[in-house]
Amino acid sequence: MILLSERRELSSPWFRLAATLASILVALGVAGIMLLAAGINPLAAYGNILRESLGSFYGFSETLVKTTPLILAGLGVSLAFRMQLWNIGAEGQIVMGAVGATWVALFSGVDNHWVMMVLMFAAAALCGGLWASVAGFLRARWQVNEVIVTLLMNYIAIFWADYLVYGPWKDPGGFSFPLTAQFSDAARLSDYFNSRLHSGFFLALALAFLLHLFMERTIWGYEIRVIGNNPQAARFAGMKTATVIVLVLTLSGAIAGIAGFSEVAGLQFRLQHGISANYGYTAIIVAWLARRSALGVVIVSFLMGILLVGGESLQLFWQLPVAFIYAFQGLILFFLLASDFFVHYRLKLVRGVAHD
Repeated sequence: MILLSERRELSSPWFRLAATLASILVALGVAGIMLLAAGINPLAAYGNILRESLGSFYGFSETLVKTTPLILAGLGVSLAFRMQLWNIGAEGQIVMGAVGATWVALFSGVDNHWVMMVLMFAAAALCGGLWASVAGFLRARWQVNEVIVTLLMNYIAIFWADYLVYGPWKDPGGFSFPLTAQFSDAARLSDYFNSRLHSGFFLALALAFLLHLFMERTIWGYEIRVIGNNPQAARFAGMKTATVIVLVLTLSGAIAGIAGFSEVAGLQFRLQHGISANYGYTAIIVAWLARRSALGVVIVSFLMGILLVGGESLQLFWQLPVAFIYAFQGLILFFLLASDFFVHYRLKLVRGVAHD
């Protein structure tokens, strides 16, 4: 008997949903084995994650704080994915967005809060968008693989931000720590309920809704979907695929850059080393789990926020390293990619053919 794969003609939405849930359950099971190997009861650990992230107002608000940059970065990544463009550079685009917003906050001289917010938002979107447009131009002009370009540009962005906070932008009164001076009150987003929850969360929800309308209700969104599904047919239809590639990656980076604005203006109030806690990489998992849906990104980002906040409790109570959470995220992505195979193919046993 020989095991062969056969392409499915059509997969129902329910089957796709079941495959996604199955991949998450398998990831939970494998992570549970890892916890057992560390001498920790998996059920107790998972219960602790839920309790710490959702069991109190403080935990819930912190979950929304973690959810905010994941929504923004996930929206950017999912937009590119809708066109079969693999933007792996959201981490660097977040950092460049933070750099742009910080420049406005520190050196623009603006005192009005609303003017400052608009300028910081625009600078963050511009820096993130331009950073991603490099990969878009290279892909459209010379078919350079955007995965390699966006991934490598992450390191350039991170080292550039480090140069600034260790060098010319370093706070003279910061006791030699790698960070800038604090922002003025005009450069800070409003917070709510005596917590760290800030306006960036509501901005992320608004952008998710707008991106959903853009993708599902406009001609431009339709063109993006067509080019992603069948670029050859799109060219025959007269669509300017090269131009759209550059524009989509630019917009993808701009949305991720807004996450950098949200972090520096809503939480840190300064640029510092490690401004993005791997949110750009986690956004890749978010976009895949959400099946590239803008509204799905919001839901999955919230679930990832639960995991991040609850994971901190594992560090506190069981001294597990933060690397366990990243390993768990990697397991989810791995099994999600594996489930995609079963969404598009089925396995069948056939009798082997005898040869003379």
